[in-house]
Amino acid sequence: MVDQKLKGRVLFEKIGKPTRIVAPMVDQSELAWRVLSRRYGATLCYTPMFHAKLFATSEKYRKEMWCDLDGDTELDRPLVVQFCANDPEYLLEAAKLVEDKCDAVDLNLGCPQGIAKKGHYGSFLMEEWELIHKLIRTLHDNLKVPVTAKIRVFPEQQKTLDYAKMVLDAGAQFLTVHGRLREQKGQKTGLADWDIIKFLRKELPQDTVFFANGNILYPEDIERCSEYINCDAVMSAEGNLYNPGVFNVEHIGDKDKTFPRVDRLAREYFNIIKNECSESLASRKAMKSHFFKLLRPFLPHHTDIRANIAALNAKSSLDEWEQKVVIPVEETVRKIFEDPTIDDTVVTLEKQLWGGSYKTVPYWRCQPYFRPVNGVTADKRVVEELESKKRQAETPLEKEKEKELKLD
Repeated sequence: MVDQKLKGRVLFEKIGKPTRIVAPMVDQSELAWRVLSRRYGATLCYTPMFHAKLFATSEKYRKEMWCDLDGDTELDRPLVVQFCANDPEYLLEAAKLVEDKCDAVDLNLGCPQGIAKKGHYGSFLMEEWELIHKLIRTLHDNLKVPVTAKIRVFPEQQKTLDYAKMVLDAGAQFLTVHGRLREQKGQKTGLADWDIIKFLRKELPQDTVFFANGNILYPEDIERCSEYINCDAVMSAEGNLYNPGVFNVEHIGDKDKTFPRVDRLAREYFNIIKNECSESLASRKAMKSHFFKLLRPFLPHHTDIRANIAALNAKSSLDEWEQKVVIPVEETVRKIFEDPTIDDTVVTLEKQLWGGSYKTVPYWRCQPYFRPVNGVTADKRVVEELESKKRQAETPLEKEKEKELKLD
């Protein structure tokens, strides 16, 4: 069976050589979101992370997470289905249930959350190489479709390289590297390390299909990442969640495609759920979270709409969502644009030490979210940290110059 399956480059070419990927996210990369993201430039999507044992044994869980439209050849491809697991048999049983509705099955080795630690999966398997090898090999040897894997990095480059080689040796046909440590999550997220991803890309066999994940804020960052690392594709999680237009690299300069207005995107997303993905329970369940993220810069200015979203849930009717959220957002933005003095300009600021530039985006447009910690947002923390490192690196040189001057 292994010899009949598509491998590596052949698989990559068959699914169209995708370069912009929606990351697998818990309850967040479900069907309706994938449909929306493809309209805004995504060329490959991963499902949310599914729990293999529950998917294999619980019909209720499967119905909540998966429906007949998931993996539909017209609506939802190319598609990679991701599972977290620590038992090869349950993993295979779960994967068998979706192998006819996807292009590959992915093993999650990157989830850093507390639930992954408690359940013993994701990045909390990083020290158990024998188990990881068996999980991947079991799928490689027994599935109709290929297996892929998504990993995080160790602090040591060589250990990370050895780890990546083991994953590939086990049978993974694509390798996605998230350039953060297991400890980098939530308030400790920080910058992903593109240098270690670049190191892996250089040291691994050149025919490895290699995806990079981390530090994508704007469409320009995708090309910058691809060129710096020399990867096949760039994956985004939070960048995509707060602004699906982050993938619209072919329309840089067109703010309606790269930083879409929240009223238009809210309507488009709602219509996808209502008209194309109505049978997807996962899409209904995720709707509230997605609206909060899409409207994040908008809601502090219009707290009545935020209160409306907070009062709704997955059991609320679509009519309630439309009347209490979608239409009020549309009416509010319409009034904003009736003001002849409105400044709807997206401004690119000066280049930063991390290699890219921040932008100021009007609050009625989708944009990245910079998580605050102790009142300081992530963008400012990153700048301060990099400037501090730069000063520390310059200090020894300055001392040497002082010595030379004294000697003179």
